[in-house]
Amino acid sequence: MLNFIKKYFPVVASLILLLICILIENFYNKLFANNLIRLISFIIAYLPVALPVLRYAWEELRGGSFFNEFSLMSIATIGAFFIGKYHEAVAVMLFYAVGEILQENAVETAKRNIKSLLDVRPAIARVFRNSQYQEIPPENVAVGERVQIFSGEKVPLDGLLLSEKGIFNTAALTGESLPRTIRKGKQALAGMLNTENVVEIQVTKPFTDSSLAKILDLVQNAAERKAHTELLIRRFAKIYTPIVFAFAVMITFVPMFFTQNYNFDQWLYRGLVFLVISCPCALVISIPLGYFAGIGVASHNGILFKGANFLDLLRKINTVVFDKTGTLTKGVFQVQNVVCQGINQQDFVAMTSAVEQFSNHPIAKAIVEFAQNQNFNNDFKVENVKEIAGYGIECFINNKKIIVGNKKLMQKNNIQLPNDTENIVETITFVAVSGQFAGYFIICDEIKENAAQTISDLKQNNVNQIVMLSGDRFSIVEKTAHQLNISDFYSDLLPENKVEFIEKLKANPQNTVAFAGDGINDAPALALADVGIAMGGIGSDLAIEIADVVIQTDQPAKIVLAIRISRITHAVINQNLFFAVSVKILVMILGIFSVVDMWAAVFADVGVALLCVVNAVRILKMKLSKTI
Repeated sequence: MLNFIKKYFPVVASLILLLICILIENFYNKLFANNLIRLISFIIAYLPVALPVLRYAWEELRGGSFFNEFSLMSIATIGAFFIGKYHEAVAVMLFYAVGEILQENAVETAKRNIKSLLDVRPAIARVFRNSQYQEIPPENVAVGERVQIFSGEKVPLDGLLLSEKGIFNTAALTGESLPRTIRKGKQALAGMLNTENVVEIQVTKPFTDSSLAKILDLVQNAAERKAHTELLIRRFAKIYTPIVFAFAVMITFVPMFFTQNYNFDQWLYRGLVFLVISCPCALVISIPLGYFAGIGVASHNGILFKGANFLDLLRKINTVVFDKTGTLTKGVFQVQNVVCQGINQQDFVAMTSAVEQFSNHPIAKAIVEFAQNQNFNNDFKVENVKEIAGYGIECFINNKKIIVGNKKLMQKNNIQLPNDTENIVETITFVAVSGQFAGYFIICDEIKENAAQTISDLKQNNVNQIVMLSGDRFSIVEKTAHQLNISDFYSDLLPENKVEFIEKLKANPQNTVAFAGDGINDAPALALADVGIAMGGIGSDLAIEIADVVIQTDQPAKIVLAIRISRITHAVINQNLFFAVSVKILVMILGIFSVVDMWAAVFADVGVALLCVVNAVRILKMKLSKTI
């Protein structure tokens, strides 16, 4: 509540006080018979919105920067007071404050939406102390202590598994979608997600030395090398402000050397009029509003920008680097193909599903889900089930021995497999009945529906270099790249390898690089890229926090849409810049020769501002064409 009042009270107070002053001046002007009272009244209306700007101008001046939008706003409005144009002084500063709030609200809205997606690193570790488990921060856990991890929780520190076995989802840490089974005495790494039963580990490293902490440190170093784009209004003001200020001084004093009847008050008035005309209220309102509209339409389409600077920078992207798993693929297991012999496919799938129901392994669940989606009736009675960890399941159906598992399990039972399975790169689950091969399931991570179209659309939008990086095996990455028509791809990469690759691309000054990823292993590359894009639906907490842009729907096609929105926004802002500056230059020239007075100048200024605002809001209603 206090922040709300602090943000909006100055604007509301100035607006109300300004309206009161105008009413008094027009209907009860006797109260303003004394000009000092009138001046003080308008100063009171001016101060709530002016004090922050005056303070920023002073701080910039102390830092050695005089020519900025804060100093121009301060000089212009003080000049308006000096020549008695109190209304304009208050109104210009009021418009500026409103524009700043619009931009601030846009960024805050995007950040609030992003924060709702975040659940950064494990907040607690469940440590066994004093004959009971206590929840404490991971940083406070000592080496050698015992930590308990529930199903669905992340491993908080590196340690040796004390339980018989555990199945962990390592996609966020390694980028690979294949779940990993860890047995007693083997290492579990911080950041892994426990997908099965409660497990315990014995901590081997303090949090500062854990795998997760090392990645966090790499992210921090990458972020320090990342330059932030200045907002367009600030860059423009660095050129615009000293020019108009110099012209105002010249208008006031140069005629002294060329005019016989030089009147200082007259030329001072013209100089101050020129300065007031030059006040960039049309820009300070419409440019933030343009970014606000761009961020708004992006948010409406499931794209969250963490700042207007990233919205502005995305239009320059000519190189896009993709992580594979979870970005271009779904990051979940699905049955891709079923091959069987000596049994019809419906019975084969239903029988295998009946067996796999006794396993909690993700691959088994994928087969069960596949059978359910096919609506196959499961009338098989499974008996004497024996799950062999790391291999598969043995059981009996109608007194026939059924074996479901991997190649090792088949070899263990002397099952002869077809030669054509040797060339299959995806995960295979084999099935044998009564000692004879019966068929197999091909299970793999599925490519997202719009991934191939995304690659094509990026090329049409002048993205001339598209690269895919992955920690997966070469054969899997090669197949995915071929399906997506990506010629430039790399496999078997560690997080630091991805960082090195991004650094190599950025070394070419002609490249503006975007990186799209979803895992913790992608976070350093996300931080280092010119624009980091995270998949917000299934992406890791750290990747979402580090990224500059978050795709809420996980659809890679949204990247193309984000680029289009960026380019549309930039085009509208350029239109506003050209229109506002052109009109102002024209009115400034007319003001120098006293063709227009203060009221005409103010009217022109307000008119330009309104038209620029209308044009900026038009972004929300523009049709997002396929190519920009």
